[in-house]
Amino acid sequence: MEEKAPLDPMVGRKTPAEGVKISLDGPTIVFLTVNAKDRIPWMTQDAVQKTLEQVWRKADAWIVGYYLLMPDHLHLFCAPRDLKFTIEQWTEFWKSEFSRQHVGVEWRFQRGGFHHRIRDEQEFATKWRYVSENPIRKGLVKTPEEWPFSGTVHDLRWK
Repeated sequence: MEEKAPLDPMVGRKTPAEGVKISLDGPTIVFLTVNAKDRIPWMTQDAVQKTLEQVWRKADAWIVGYYLLMPDHLHLFCAPRDLKFTIEQWTEFWKSEFSRQHVGVEWRFQRGGFHHRIRDEQEFATKWRYVSENPIRKGLVKTPEEWPFSGTVHDLRWK
């Protein structure tokens, strides 16, 4: 009888599994992507960037390192600071805080987000490069340094 390979639990998955496995042996850094609702391009504005930075400083159960805003989504690297709060709880909190500061404006985030725990220094460097080159791939700038909608809230490094 032919032995069947086990099913891959990621096949067909449209959203990531909930929660993040916290590493006690090394850093726990997560790569998070959050989209604008209906992919409406509203994120690349000074007011949005300023409010997000303020909200991320306040919502410090998780700390935000490097982030980059694109017109219809954002990427960031974050790490847990208070283990009582899941990444999902934290994400919903800062989205809510952002919305409270912009009542009457049609700036809405898609529910949830997509997150991936970084497993090693090489993967961290690869994701960092992917994020910083995103505006180049979209034809918005020629170099990462030209993109004004990025920054660092907290110093978050692999080591």
